[in-house]
Amino acid sequence: MSDFGLDGDATGAVIDSDGDGFTDTAAIDTDGDGFVDVAGYDTDGDGYVDIAEADANGDGYTDTVVDDANYDGVADHVDADTDGDGFIDTAVHDDNFDGYADGVQVDTDADGLSDSEGYDRDGDGVFETYGEDTDGDGVIDTAVVDSDGDGIFETGVVDSNNDGVIDGAVIDQDGDSYSETVVGDSDGDGIADTIVEDTNADGYVDVASQDTTGEGYVDTAVVDTDYDGSADVGVVDLGQGPFQA
Repeated sequence: MSDFGLDGDATGAVIDSDGDGFTDTAAIDTDGDGFVDVAGYDTDGDGYVDIAEADANGDGYTDTVVDDANYDGVADHVDADTDGDGFIDTAVHDDNFDGYADGVQVDTDADGLSDSEGYDRDGDGVFETYGEDTDGDGVIDTAVVDSDGDGIFETGVVDSNNDGVIDGAVIDQDGDSYSETVVGDSDGDGIADTIVEDTNADGYVDVASQDTTGEGYVDTAVVDTDYDGSADVGVVDLGQGPFQA
């Protein structure tokens, strides 16, 4: 952050750059060290601060930036370097200017990469998607999705080997907080090789199928046709044509 020429015993400065009688830039040295700790800018000349900067730890560098992008008096973007390492740790943005955050990114391990993210896709003030980088490699590998915005996450996905391809998913199709479908890709080739389903949503598995050879076709399946908790039908592909019971 610039010190705006503050020196000696100076504690602040105000600048009217366009000569309209309103301050366009204000800078304050709150701790008297000669460096600006808080600065405000009126970029559109309406008499109100649109961008504010702060040096919270007094090291001479900006830690927090608040931006009112549409000049309505409400902050639309906030970037903060909470640990003072020069990298943004927390970013919050309201892209549709409705007063609610549409996205949040957090860097929890201070490596300069986002570790946790949340998004409000439809702008209703409720986050429908959360993602997390569990191993700190800079790639989101776990995510949950609330597709209908009712506050219940219906889908969860994971990329366990960090190749950018989903390896597993759980799906709550009826939004009752219980997963009816579980999908797994054990070899990470992008093709599901295990699918487990609770077709009648009673909390018990009714169908389980598996692609044991990884060629993209189900080799083994069991079905509980009467929903009594026991498999009634089993089929297996012996490599000799159609499924053999």
